[in-house]
Amino acid sequence: MIVVTGAAGFIGSCLVAHLNEKGYHELWLVDDFENYPQKLPNLEGKSYSRKSERSTFLQDLRESKTAPSLIFHMGARTDTAEQDVALFDKLNLNYTKALWNYCAEFGLPLVYASSAATYGGGELGYDDRHDVVEQLQPLNPYGRSKNDFDKWALAQTQQPPRWFGLKFFNIYGPNEYHKGRMASVVWHAFRQVQETGAMKLFRSHRPDIEDGQQSRDFVYVKDLCQVLSWLAFEAEVSASNGLYNLGTGQARPFLDLVNAVFSALGLPSKISFIDTPADIRDTYQYYTQAEMRKLQSAGYPFNFHSLETGIEDYVKHYLIPNKYY
Repeated sequence: MIVVTGAAGFIGSCLVAHLNEKGYHELWLVDDFENYPQKLPNLEGKSYSRKSERSTFLQDLRESKTAPSLIFHMGARTDTAEQDVALFDKLNLNYTKALWNYCAEFGLPLVYASSAATYGGGELGYDDRHDVVEQLQPLNPYGRSKNDFDKWALAQTQQPPRWFGLKFFNIYGPNEYHKGRMASVVWHAFRQVQETGAMKLFRSHRPDIEDGQQSRDFVYVKDLCQVLSWLAFEAEVSASNGLYNLGTGQARPFLDLVNAVFSALGLPSKISFIDTPADIRDTYQYYTQAEMRKLQSAGYPFNFHSLETGIEDYVKHYLIPNKYY
């Protein structure tokens, strides 16, 4: 039995689909199903054996007669505009601590989602070395909650036998229909182009960066799932426990991303610029690029989609026909 938390969400549901494709069907899915019914279509057609509400899962886990063999912890509060620190402490920090302690007690591997938001403005770079974690200064409560857990995990003497914390960079792909404002720029670009024939991007508020040249390390969700399953099932001793970046290792401008959406739709690009919203302007990241040497040194054998091929697959096979992965 494999546990997937956040199973009805964007990344969690894609991971469930990926696990099904690899022949894993004894899955225990965890999410806030009752309060977020808009996410349930993400699980249609998926194969699994058990479901638990997030609020009862820790008790269900303790009372279960069959212990799981592995936990993928993808569940989290991910809204970068949310300012409620107590909420992040509850859902991102303390909940993950409880899962860690269970895995350490019963000898279960744990693969959990950290975030590139831990790197803040990038003053210390984007290297997944453990010795920089204490020095990182995330720009918002979400990033701080993720870094707080990473720091706590690295300080523990009681650990799961195998554990990996993945610092996700900018993920895009199918099953993010429910995310609204927090959906990827690919999703927003597709919607805007479909509705208006054009796309509005945030203009740069820095004199050293031109409009549209704000850059991110964009990762297709199918590549993310491949990394997660490789670490869990195939890496064996080649990958040491700890934190790993999960990006492509190549930053690309938002202008390239939107042009790729227009190309996938077979349309000429029509792009304009608007001010970045005031509530996120001061904490907006202008550049992220994952340092990927650690994963590569561990022997990861697969290539990542380019930005253009990932967007083409997403747009043509999921967004246009309104399908789920």
